[in-house]
Amino acid sequence: MKTSKTTAESGINLEIIFVGRSNVGKSSLLKELFGAKVRVGKRPGVTLRPTHAQVSDLLITDMPGFGFMSGIKERKQDIVKDKTVHYIEDNAERIKIGVLVIDGPAFPEIVDRWDSRDQIPIDVEMFDFLREIGIDTIIAANKMDRVRENESDPLLDEIVVRLGLEPPWQNWKHLIAPISAKKGDLKALKGLFRDRLHEMKRDDLFKYV
Repeated sequence: MKTSKTTAESGINLEIIFVGRSNVGKSSLLKELFGAKVRVGKRPGVTLRPTHAQVSDLLITDMPGFGFMSGIKERKQDIVKDKTVHYIEDNAERIKIGVLVIDGPAFPEIVDRWDSRDQIPIDVEMFDFLREIGIDTIIAANKMDRVRENESDPLLDEIVVRLGLEPPWQNWKHLIAPISAKKGDLKALKGLFRDRLHEMKRDDLFKYV
């Protein structure tokens, strides 16, 4: 797989983007999922521009992490967020799937902390934004290996509530994929990818996911 830091425009018909808060395991997930030799940050917020990988006519894009960025000034964090939004808006026609990666175990607490300050949580804002501009959005709830089996369903119910959806989470299995990039447990996410590629009549891309 060829990777580059600039978008290879030629021959691209569809794009999958990965977005998420810094340090949720987004780049690691992409590397595990596609085998792309993307740059994986050693600390939150080191990736400040999109990283691309291309297979066939599919572009896979790892967007910069938003939220906390170690050693990065707040103004620059805002610039990164604005550039992410503009990139998505500019390429919305070819972006067929958006994957919002979240830290599953920490997500409810993070959202509640933002709510307590009367602020819209940035993860929720991004989820709503992607859906508003018509991008088919998947929530990849990462780090679920840290959750006990009997606590998984209640946690996922809390996650869908924070996203403004009606529980139980099983009603949203077409949107929510509980995963563990660290453990290589990506079955749920791969299944959602294949469902969508099949709907696009792009079963030829199954071999890449």
